[in-house]
Amino acid sequence: MAKKQNKKKISPNVQNILDGRLLLKKHPLFGQLDYHADIRDLGKDNSGKARISYRNEIIYNSHVRLSPEQWAYVTAHLLLHSGLGHTNPQKVSRGIDISLWNTACDIYITKFLHDIRFKDDFYFFSLIENFEGSTKDEMSIYRYLAEHPEKAVLYQELGMYQKGYNDIFDLDEIWNTNFFRWNNPEKEFAIALQHSVKSVLQSASSQTLLPEDDTRSRKAANWFINSFPLLGSLAAHFKVIENNEYCRRNDIQIAAIDVSAKEIYVNPSCGLSDSELRFVLAHEYLHAGLDHANRIKGRDPYLWNIACDYVINAWLLEMNIGTMPENGLMYDETLKDMSAEEIYDELVRNLRIARKLMTFRGYGKGDILGNGEQQHNRVSLDEFCRNALMQGLEYHISTGRGIVPAGLMEEIRALAIPPIEWDIELAIWFDDFFAPIEKHRTYARPSRRQSSTPDIPRPSYYIDDTQTEGRTFGVIIDTSGSMSPTDIGIALGAVASYSDSRDVPKARVIFCDAKAYDMGYLSPQDIAGKVEVIGRGGTVLQPAVDLLENAKDFPKNGAILIITDGYIERDLKVKREHAFLIPQGHILPFKPSGKVFYYHK
Repeated sequence: MAKKQNKKKISPNVQNILDGRLLLKKHPLFGQLDYHADIRDLGKDNSGKARISYRNEIIYNSHVRLSPEQWAYVTAHLLLHSGLGHTNPQKVSRGIDISLWNTACDIYITKFLHDIRFKDDFYFFSLIENFEGSTKDEMSIYRYLAEHPEKAVLYQELGMYQKGYNDIFDLDEIWNTNFFRWNNPEKEFAIALQHSVKSVLQSASSQTLLPEDDTRSRKAANWFINSFPLLGSLAAHFKVIENNEYCRRNDIQIAAIDVSAKEIYVNPSCGLSDSELRFVLAHEYLHAGLDHANRIKGRDPYLWNIACDYVINAWLLEMNIGTMPENGLMYDETLKDMSAEEIYDELVRNLRIARKLMTFRGYGKGDILGNGEQQHNRVSLDEFCRNALMQGLEYHISTGRGIVPAGLMEEIRALAIPPIEWDIELAIWFDDFFAPIEKHRTYARPSRRQSSTPDIPRPSYYIDDTQTEGRTFGVIIDTSGSMSPTDIGIALGAVASYSDSRDVPKARVIFCDAKAYDMGYLSPQDIAGKVEVIGRGGTVLQPAVDLLENAKDFPKNGAILIITDGYIERDLKVKREHAFLIPQGHILPFKPSGKVFYYHK
């Protein structure tokens, strides 16, 4: 008689862990990732769910009772730590607060999983839905938490281990290891992402607001999801609404888009063919993906909309997507290779003609709805649209799905790069005019550190006065009534800080409202704290420009920085090298020949 084999009984908790891992294996993205798993008895007093090591090993706690779906979420969260490089010593600099970094990574991952619609039975996203800091990358979140340590505690439960413990195990040991001897999970994750984009889009379409009905507009939207990867992800997340009454109330003749509501409105009575509907929807998707609503920067909303239409329609014709409708189109062969910003400047020069142009919404109305409205989820939504378009581009190129114009490709990739802050841009402008000065050592004057080491002679450093001769620039500050004290304070602070950092001994400062007030040459310290602003009348800056350009004691090659809020004359003429510093959201009443920097109030 054969002996019965003794099978080790698996506990329900362990079985749920195994079932959760099987569920994740079926996911188009996470199912392709490899990792080491270890299910341990960590003790009944240990409430931690799981952790991941820098070696890409996940350690599960067999005493924790979760559903298979929840274990799948836990595993996906931990795999993203390695896939996104959170355990890479080349990205995690020494001296960083490990616990704070772990929490920042947990916030980023929670948002990532929510954006790809991964099922969250823990409702973690509700904890960060109103997160006030930037979520564009982990380091931005880390900086915010470092500035608000009292809030960091609120997000500690986002980790997959016990509250107060990191779910990245032994993170502080990574600098003592050769990370890439073990694996390269980032490269593995990138490959998995590339191969899974189409599957992700198709699975997302079954969960989005695009029901399989017989409306022609929704069928056109589904065509993008199934056949056009570049715009497929955007199409999957925007609801297409065909409603005659809504379009009548909102004066929508053909179509319009509201990015904040994730809705596209199509007038079913406009009589478009299926091919024309594809063109119209692609047009609206690009408005969202290229962040046109958020790039307005104080421009006239209607003219900005028109400028964006010219650019989009030229690209769609080049890509041969659908058929261009006869009515409601902005297309001009002479504007084909120009950016939206350049076309806008051209339109401003001829407002009479520009005001008669027609968008898909109609005459005098833009098809980008909700311009300038500050939604609480505005930033995260803009990031989602840009990321969706970027991922679609990479998959589109890898599969060879049709032509993508070079201009569109360049703009999509440019949007994926974080913009340079205004103060950094201004610093670069200063660097063009002021090369670094060589400093010389001298023992004539002792160093300030000499007292700490009296037995060791230490030199101090000095700058030869001949090197600073002629090292100056002109500053024109608008002191009219429309300039707030905050604006003027920021202006004076910027001038002072950059003068000091570039070893500029003095700058020629002129205040101007209706007339110019020559303050002469001022040192950075005088500019920062001892200047009393005079003026506060109307705004005409030409007298200040003329004064500087004609001043015999001002260098002929001296650059001019003009600080204003933009409410100035329309025909300002500046012959010297110059730049403008204006508040974010304001515009100049003319096309500037010099650079324009937008500062945040």
